[in-house]
Amino acid sequence: MRVRVLLPAHLRTLARVPGEIGVDVEGTVTQRSVLDAVEAAYPMLCGTIRDHVTLERRSFLRYFACEQDLSHEPPEAPLPDAVASGREPLLVIGAVAGG
Repeated sequence: MRVRVLLPAHLRTLARVPGEIGVDVEGTVTQRSVLDAVEAAYPMLCGTIRDHVTLERRSFLRYFACEQDLSHEPPEAPLPDAVASGREPLLVIGAVAGG
């Protein structure tokens, strides 16, 4: 499956891509399989979206798709069909914090 991924501006700059990227995912389309494919295609992103060791999402990044926050879903949970089919992108969004 060809999955669309939209990265925040700072990660697009690091990956040297102007906009949305597409990655090929074998098997079930999950957060883990998509991010594995992103890191394989763009090795400079390793450790920027997920921790190098634990592979957990970085604190100030969130995952969205189909108007749903998927950030706290298990990494092995299947993504929505619209993402798996390429109709909708998986959005990696930089969280805003402050006070």
